[in-house]
Amino acid sequence: MKKVLLTTTAVALTAGFASAGDMSMSGAIKLTYGSFGTGTAQGAAVDDFTSEADLDIAATSSGGGITMTGTLELDESGAAAGPVTISSGALTFTYDRNDLGALAMAPTTGDGEDDNYGDYSVAFSAGGIGVTYVKDQETSDNSVAVTYAAGALTLSLTALDETNGAGTNVGANNLNYAAGTQKTTIGATYVTGPYTIAISGDDQTTQNWDASVAMANGDTTITVSADETEAMAVAIAYSAGNMSVSAKQEFNDPTDDET
Repeated sequence: MKKVLLTTTAVALTAGFASAGDMSMSGAIKLTYGSFGTGTAQGAAVDDFTSEADLDIAATSSGGGITMTGTLELDESGAAAGPVTISSGALTFTYDRNDLGALAMAPTTGDGEDDNYGDYSVAFSAGGIGVTYVKDQETSDNSVAVTYAAGALTLSLTALDETNGAGTNVGANNLNYAAGTQKTTIGATYVTGPYTIAISGDDQTTQNWDASVAMANGDTTITVSADETEAMAVAIAYSAGNMSVSAKQEFNDPTDDET
């Protein structure tokens, strides 16, 4: 599939008002030429120009130890309310209907990409402990994530239940969703010198696990990883200034897709 991309992005219009609160606006304009698809769905066979325009208007207000923020999102398809947050101390409440990514499932038809469908979250963070609860109001699907950090060690636990959303019309695209997931995943990350060691695993009937060791040396990072399929991978990433380059090689992939 032939792809040619011409993109220009403009960020503009920033203003602040000190009376009732602060307001800012940011915008972007993009022009694309080609036959790009979305996710696993191919684009149109005929190359053509596609233009996109986005304008976000954000407002912030605070008083009495409480801060509230909200966003209005405008693009070529219309206007929509963005996330609204209310925070006080270590607590933050966020509402963003069908757009919180802790809950995401693949529709039975469409582009093959998972769609977010969480509605609101409650987050707490203090003393190295973080707790985030996300729920979808229509289906009661939910996610609870707990993290703890102490020095070089970080521990995490996530309990996810996406089973009620299967077969229902939820999400931004109002599509019928495939079977959901119910699992608990635990993980640990330890940093020692230039090395970062990470492991994680879940409690599904067919368990998934991942393990990796990354070594950073200046602008270069080399990562060796493995998972439950006994496939291994070696990746290298280099970053300097505005340029970044990465490459990855897989070995012993049971699907024979050693890319």
